[in-house]
Amino acid sequence: MSTAELADLAARVVPVLVFFVAITVVAEIAEAAGVFDVAGHWASRAGRHRVPVLWLLFVVVAVACTVFLSLDTTAVLLTPVGLAIAAQLGISPLPFAMTTLWLANTASLLLPVSNLSNLLSLHRFDEMSVGHAGYVRLAAAPATAAVVGTLLVLWVFHRRDLRGRYAPDAPPEPHDAVMLRIAGAVCLAVGPLFALGLSPAWVSGVAAVVLLVAVALRDRRRLRSVSVPWQMALGVAVLFVVIDVALRHGLQPLLASLAGSGTAPADLLRVAGSGALAANVANNLPAYIGLESVTADAPQRLMALLIGVNVAPLVTPWASLATLLWAQRCRARGLTVSPWRLAGQGTACALVAGGLSVAALAWLP
Repeated sequence: MSTAELADLAARVVPVLVFFVAITVVAEIAEAAGVFDVAGHWASRAGRHRVPVLWLLFVVVAVACTVFLSLDTTAVLLTPVGLAIAAQLGISPLPFAMTTLWLANTASLLLPVSNLSNLLSLHRFDEMSVGHAGYVRLAAAPATAAVVGTLLVLWVFHRRDLRGRYAPDAPPEPHDAVMLRIAGAVCLAVGPLFALGLSPAWVSGVAAVVLLVAVALRDRRRLRSVSVPWQMALGVAVLFVVIDVALRHGLQPLLASLAGSGTAPADLLRVAGSGALAANVANNLPAYIGLESVTADAPQRLMALLIGVNVAPLVTPWASLATLLWAQRCRARGLTVSPWRLAGQGTACALVAGGLSVAALAWLP
């Protein structure tokens, strides 16, 4: 790889990695400050002792968290909140666990910051003169369809557990009120800033610095508990280099034959299916990196690829990093979901949510 090629790759990758590290720090501090615990407590009180209402409110929190703070944040931080609420209220934890897992993936289309693959696609949309605002307009209908499809499948599989009432309200844990307000304000601020199209790396970086300073001023010892995902970021960087080299040495023609060409509904379905297949065989991030170069000839095709690698990696445990993080958090709370149940229900959700999302994309003018 030449120096110019390496510099071009770095220009794409570095902002994505900065965002990934910074938003992880923001999410961890927000979780420690009690932002997600309070959100869960609010949902249990607002549910008025009706399980279906509580579930729908939890859905709203999960979608908002995924859209504005990324799918990994939802998988890591909202999973234990949902499981804790279920345990405190004496209701089945499985619907809340599956809601977190599926929406962490299927709700990650709307904004560039919702998923690392979206961030990586931005420069391609810029090259096609689509830009950030154009991306949001193009993604709005498919993103909405994906969430609606996910809720339909969740209700079909878990409707028996999502009926009835619960007696108590989930009690909130005690928290540092000042840190809670600061962290809550930062989380509320970054969402609109991301939606406005400001640089995700800059917004998340400033937010992380603000929260780190706040932690240092409130309790310096807690800084040691803030984990920065350096190893994961390094692994992603190495992955980018490996895929880039493979594309330059024969992988691209093979992927081009898999993804096909054209923007007819069947063509878009083929692109999304190729992304879904590659994501469930390997992982959604290398699947996107590999297929991007053969689908970036039209905005609709690139969005179809994002549908495939964002919405559909629900079948195998390794298809998405969010799934691996979710499984880890579930085990820590004593919940284990059978791989067969995960694959069976995940396949149904991927087909329905992904199919509706592609249909919504194909019907756009």
